[in-house]
Amino acid sequence: MQDNHFIVQTESLTKEYGDGTSVRALDSVSLSIAQGEFLAILGPSGSGKSTLLNLIGTLDAASSGQIIMDGTDLSTLRGDALADFRRAKIGFIFQLFNLVPTLNALENVTLPLLPYQRGLKFNLKKRARELLEEVGLEKRLDHLPGQLSGGEQQRVAIARALVNSPRLILADEPTGNLDRKTGSEIMQLLTRLNRDDGLTLIMVTHDNAVASQADRTVSMRDGRVEEQTD
Repeated sequence: MQDNHFIVQTESLTKEYGDGTSVRALDSVSLSIAQGEFLAILGPSGSGKSTLLNLIGTLDAASSGQIIMDGTDLSTLRGDALADFRRAKIGFIFQLFNLVPTLNALENVTLPLLPYQRGLKFNLKKRARELLEEVGLEKRLDHLPGQLSGGEQQRVAIARALVNSPRLILADEPTGNLDRKTGSEIMQLLTRLNRDDGLTLIMVTHDNAVASQADRTVSMRDGRVEEQTD
């Protein structure tokens, strides 16, 4: 049973790849993430941190163990039900931005919800415009990704992650493709969204300076949690 104080709980979460000789990318990870918490998952390449993020984000399925998110056991969801849950609850921010190069900033933000806009209870373009204003891009609405700096592209990606009003933001190395100054600005934006809007933020990083800004840090190695630091 889930403690309602937590938005995500994992229990003995394991992920193996391959047939015959399998590789255990995640080894019996148990974590509880509180609503409104900013959690950093820190570790070197191959430590299992991105695998853990993908499992929590329902982008991959666990080999064994359990994930309960917002009161729902994710193993009970399949197909459209799982996609609907992901769309309603989770926003994703990626290291490489993943913007569509032929769409402008406003169009990139609306894209995830465009097929569902008839059923939305809000005006999609209006919300996208407000989010781009919130992340400081009110003068860049019509710009294509190629006309934006790396930091501006990541701000578009953050606005896109927020367009569905998610309970949870998953960020995979959100500053990894940016210079230090721009990365610092993106971290200020993310911490403000966490603090002021109460968004739960789970961020994967290999950068100790970035991780130090979180409420709590989980260090991983060889698919296991090594330590947790408040």
